[in-house]
Amino acid sequence: MKILANDGISQTGVDAMQNEGFEVLTTNVAQEQLVNFINENEIVGLLVRSATKVRKDLIDSCPSLKLIGRGGVGMDNIDVDYAREKGLHVINTPAASSESVAELVFAHLFGGVRFLYDANRNMPLDGDSKFKQLKKNYAKGSELRGKTLGVIGFGRIGQATAKVALGVGMKVIYHDPFMDDASISLSFYDGQTIDFKFKSISKDELLKSADFVTLHVPAQKEYVIGKPEFEIMKSGAAIVNAARGGVIDEVALIDALEKNKLAFAGLDVYESEPSPEIKILMNPNISLSPHIGAATGEAQDRIGTELANQITTLLK
Repeated sequence: MKILANDGISQTGVDAMQNEGFEVLTTNVAQEQLVNFINENEIVGLLVRSATKVRKDLIDSCPSLKLIGRGGVGMDNIDVDYAREKGLHVINTPAASSESVAELVFAHLFGGVRFLYDANRNMPLDGDSKFKQLKKNYAKGSELRGKTLGVIGFGRIGQATAKVALGVGMKVIYHDPFMDDASISLSFYDGQTIDFKFKSISKDELLKSADFVTLHVPAQKEYVIGKPEFEIMKSGAAIVNAARGGVIDEVALIDALEKNKLAFAGLDVYESEPSPEIKILMNPNISLSPHIGAATGEAQDRIGTELANQITTLLK
């Protein structure tokens, strides 16, 4: 049986599937050529990440397909319900990349409070001639320890982010309409653990209280954070979105930054991805990364192994 990993997969995942007798193809097939490739090669399993779209027309046109797998959490690039109605298995790897995304959130936060997103732009240009001026420009940083992190969406990734925050010494509050109570166990290298209990609060209460806000929600029909929400937030607060493009109103975000309502923003995802707006890319108060939340070697190994295990269970 042939498996096409169209958006790539770790060698660990390839090896695990091959050991179970699957033939794994890692050719990156263009979207418009995908149906023909699947049919010509009698592909039974299609594995994607965020680039490849698996819509109704592809599902209808590829009778050999038995399984669609998403290496990651969100499946908004797959017509999941339709595929399942047609009898296909649809799988993802919700736990594999949680820690990687959480660490990227904190990369943006640590860089934000010390202005690294801007310093790394200006030091190559003026570091040799305006060193003292740049030192003065970036000399009013702040610490994360003791501040309040507001987490919107308290699933696996939201909780993983909360764990990092607790380790840093931050207070954590969260809003999740589907989870009234939550408990987190923080484990340390020596086997010690500490348990923390939380209760969900309203979004408005979170926005009023948080020094930093991080979003961990699926794609939405409406903005989760727009102009009304930015107005509620503390002056000088900051926000990070490593969830999905479109959950933040980017026009309202730019306005909040330009009016100094927000100190900075960190974005890993964008409304108009894969072509982010120039105003976003050029804003000096936005820390930028190109949708790399799950892009660590460790996460990709976990994703590959988890996909291989599920495929083996479902198809053999």
